[in-house]
Amino acid sequence: MPAALAPGRVWLAFRFLHTVFVLVRRADSFLFLRPLPPRRLKETILTLGASFIKLAQVLATRADFFTDDYLAELRGIHDEVAPMPPGDFRQAFAQAFGDTPPFAAFDETPLASASIGQVHEARLPDGRRVAVKLRRLGVDRQVRRDIRLVRAMLSVFTPFFSRATKNSVEAVLAEFSAMIVKEVDLSVELSNLRKFADAYGDAPVRFPVPEPALCGPDALVMSFETGLRIDDKDGLAAAGIDFRQVLDTLIAFYIEQMLVRGYFHADPHPGNILVRPDGGLTLLDFGMVKRLPADTRVAMIEVAKTAHDRDYEGFIVACKRLGIVAAGADPAEMMEFSERMFDIFGNAGLSAASMQALAFSVLASMKDLPFKVPQDVVYVMRASTLIEGLGTTFIENFNGVKDILPLLRKNLARAMGAEAGLFPTLRSELMSLPLTMRRAKTVLTELSESNLRVKLSPETMEYAGERLRPYLRRLALGVLLLAAAFLAALTDVPHARGVAWGLFAAGAVRVWLALR
Repeated sequence: MPAALAPGRVWLAFRFLHTVFVLVRRADSFLFLRPLPPRRLKETILTLGASFIKLAQVLATRADFFTDDYLAELRGIHDEVAPMPPGDFRQAFAQAFGDTPPFAAFDETPLASASIGQVHEARLPDGRRVAVKLRRLGVDRQVRRDIRLVRAMLSVFTPFFSRATKNSVEAVLAEFSAMIVKEVDLSVELSNLRKFADAYGDAPVRFPVPEPALCGPDALVMSFETGLRIDDKDGLAAAGIDFRQVLDTLIAFYIEQMLVRGYFHADPHPGNILVRPDGGLTLLDFGMVKRLPADTRVAMIEVAKTAHDRDYEGFIVACKRLGIVAAGADPAEMMEFSERMFDIFGNAGLSAASMQALAFSVLASMKDLPFKVPQDVVYVMRASTLIEGLGTTFIENFNGVKDILPLLRKNLARAMGAEAGLFPTLRSELMSLPLTMRRAKTVLTELSESNLRVKLSPETMEYAGERLRPYLRRLALGVLLLAAAFLAALTDVPHARGVAWGLFAAGAVRVWLALR
């Protein structure tokens, strides 16, 4: 039996998912089992390995799913993964580099150990110092088996979720599955690193330089980068580095990635961000790189702008367009929620802890609102969580909304494509005018020939689905009762005719009520 399907492992996976389900549902138990306590949950995740560690890291962004004690344990998982056993290491090393390794020296003690691989220091024959990321032995096969196991188990739990929560859970799982399959192939990370360096070569952030000839699916060899972890408060203070400036650089760079260019580093945890002695940043680990569609970026910009302007109606519309609020949400309830949250985040007299406590109390009081998390937003939340966590740790009374939105505001014009100024923007629009006229002519031609097709927005489709669902359920139940009536009429059991007429009458009434 494969290790991934061993009974003990299946039970641990079930307990992990069961705990997540109970916590998301805010229940005390399910199937007569209580959730694992925070420390036990963390130990279970570490025992299960790569796939569940990555899934836990994604779930750690969801403060709406978990309480503070669980979030504290989930967010600490990055740094507690044991290295490969010596036998596995030697086999993985031979698989990556063969019988003649291309190194003059190689330190077998890892500098860092993570769920997908571990990093070693080495020297090339020409004396250059390099970092070698070595993939864990068999992790690619294990990840694929784990994904199948998680999907099978979630099919048991998800029917018990509300629709909005179900969408959020499924979005997290879909995004996690797509990203981790790519992440276990280190040749994909090499490609990501090279594309990232090309896209952001002019940014005030440094990236490792790869050695492509030495890289492959099992290993990534790159320049050795030094610096302090961005969350090393004492080290940064001792080096005389102004953390406020460091955080501003990080925020500005993520705004550039997510809103302006739509290509961003999607695994931002403190171990992947180094601060150099000059205060500059170095970004590591490009296994998770995400592209955001233009419509998602525009919706995010609208959310940021309306939040900054305290435009409640515009904020709700933008949230619906982004997909974090169901299209059929009650505008009055959403208006109340937005106003209460903005009042909290706009209060400069509140400490970070007080602000968080008040925000969570508002979320708890309005937990039935139809919030959800689209797939594209899952990793955006990871970056937001990192920045919020660093800010509240280093800066007294750090306010994520108050402190970040002015930086967003400065970049809105660039994000909307107007970075060159008014006249170049007008010139660009004038140059695209012939194409716009051609499109208008096509629309008029289609209209005149009765061939015009209308494309409904996702929000409209979702709203229509929400409105139709209750009627379709009643109609389906009525049809089911009518079918049962005909089946009963065909049987020879006693009282079959009476039962059939009863079912037929009930079904007819249900169909009539659904259609009237």
